[in-house]
Amino acid sequence: MNPWGSIVALSYVAAQRTFPNYNDMADNKAYLESIARSFGYFFGKDKKVRVNTISQSPTLTTAGKGVAGLDGFLNYAEKMSPLGNATAKECADYTVSLFSDYTRKVTLQNLYHDGGFSNVGVSQEVIDAISPNS
Repeated sequence: MNPWGSIVALSYVAAQRTFPNYNDMADNKAYLESIARSFGYFFGKDKKVRVNTISQSPTLTTAGKGVAGLDGFLNYAEKMSPLGNATAKECADYTVSLFSDYTRKVTLQNLYHDGGFSNVGVSQEVIDAISPNS
């Protein structure tokens, strides 16, 4: 790896929060984020290489299709995210930015690319959808 290179892995907010049916993947994502921080420290000190993870919106992928109830969750996340779910293409574009010199000092981070989902407690759309008076 060249000095000032970049390593990026994809994670998910389930590394920090509980999601039904995500099962062992949540544990694996938490471990991935921990490894990224540890390796990022040493790669940064030794080689000036930065290491980050991206926590993407729920996205319809081959792996995601194996998660029970994914359609309902995609709907829910769309209602919760002020900017809506990020697409796979938008995630790819964001990932490319982490290989540029514009993010030269970004390392050891789990960066959320989820339309704001990770910081919303509840949205008005979700409240309206479950309210008995709506």
